[in-house]
Amino acid sequence: MTLQEYDYARESPSRLAASCLLLALTMKNLGGWTPTLEYYSGYSAQDLHPLVKRLNFLLTYQPHKLNAVRSKYSHRVFFEVAKVTPMDMLKLEEALTSC
Repeated sequence: MTLQEYDYARESPSRLAASCLLLALTMKNLGGWTPTLEYYSGYSAQDLHPLVKRLNFLLTYQPHKLNAVRSKYSHRVFFEVAKVTPMDMLKLEEALTSC
C-alpha cells in the first residue's frame, strides 16, 4: 500500500520494512520487538513507533485502490492477510508503549 502513497517515498526501505514487521507482530499479538530484531535491523522499537502509527492509519482510513491485489491476498494461500482488520489506534498506542 505504501508504494501507492507519495508520503512514504522518503522513508528508508529498511525502516519501512521494520515498521511493517513491528505492526504485523503487534496486530497478530506475536510479541514485541526483540533485542535480536533490534540488533539485525538497527532500529529500536521507539524509533519505529511514529511510522508504525502512520502505517496503521493508512490501513484503517485509506480507500483500497488496487482491488486485484486485495483480492489476491484475501485468498487462503496467502493466509488471507488482506482480511486482517487494522488495530484500533488507542490499542496500538498501548501495545507500542508496552514493548
